[in-house]
Amino acid sequence: MLFSVAKSKGLDDRSQQLLKILIESYIEDGQPVGSRKLSKSNGLNLSPATIRNVMSDLEDLGLVKSPHTSAGRVPTTIGYRTFVDSLITVNPMEEAQMQLLNNYLKNDPQEADLQEVLKSASNVLSSVTHLAGLVTVPKIDANEFRQIEFLPLSNRRVLVILVINKQDVQNRIVNMESDYSIAELEQAANYLNQTFSGRPLEEVRQGILNDLNNTRLHMNEMMQTAIKMAGKVFEDKADDKNDFVLAGQTNLMDFEELSEMAQLRQLFEAFNQKSEILNLFDRSFGADGVQIFIGKESDCLPLKQCSMITSSYSVDGKIVGALGVIGPTRMNYKQVIPVVDVTAKLLGSILRKIS
Repeated sequence: MLFSVAKSKGLDDRSQQLLKILIESYIEDGQPVGSRKLSKSNGLNLSPATIRNVMSDLEDLGLVKSPHTSAGRVPTTIGYRTFVDSLITVNPMEEAQMQLLNNYLKNDPQEADLQEVLKSASNVLSSVTHLAGLVTVPKIDANEFRQIEFLPLSNRRVLVILVINKQDVQNRIVNMESDYSIAELEQAANYLNQTFSGRPLEEVRQGILNDLNNTRLHMNEMMQTAIKMAGKVFEDKADDKNDFVLAGQTNLMDFEELSEMAQLRQLFEAFNQKSEILNLFDRSFGADGVQIFIGKESDCLPLKQCSMITSSYSVDGKIVGALGVIGPTRMNYKQVIPVVDVTAKLLGSILRKIS
């Protein structure tokens, strides 16, 4: 939904048009925009002197600024916000474009598992926008434990194959204190499957963790082995609710304004720590449609020169997660916004088929 930030800033039609052209030019090439360049723009029938006066007014309003001693101007956070909310119209994607995104995501969702779909969605966002794509792991309360298998690896490691709901297959490796034979691992898996199959995942996790903390005098050796290994798995899974899948973060290195090593280090550390990024995603929950955080609006220091465009995604009418892209503030908002919006809708549709 667009609302008139530009009018609230006291901008007349001429000032709005010049600001729009200036920002679009800066988005295209990342170079400060001067009056000479603006005077050559199609549809802007103004003299260089008039353009200089208007640009000075825009600077006084905090919408543009002069970097260093350059004669040109670049947009500020407020300028981008005015541009996004008032000066562009985002058109719905054409059916052919939506189908292309759908094909990118997953040709046959019936054969996919959750992790594959989330990875596909983040790759789609990254590939189509040439930015960093992120998708949070869905918070689905109705997760059901279906089956678990253990396969021995070297150095006391065990591969765990966990099946949740119908087709969500998750693999992880746990480190154990002892070596176990194939027969012992099969017995442990059989015990867990017979005891917990069909029960809500959170109930299974809590039951296993409680057994780990309680006396095991009543358990035989096989049951203790099963609970111990399952405990390793479900201790890890407790953190899955606060996670996201990331793709294309190296795309950000292609933008000059983000190429400074200290800035990149801060940004990549934020991706690793996850908490600040997840806080932004949390602000997308319950919000209607696409949300845009520009520069300092995110209250996240590593993103001070970035914008993050997000949208929540739903399964059966219930919001279960969010996705989005992170890129420089001069990203092409008009193209990126519909990609984020449509990908969120497609992801929700695909998850409904595999959950």
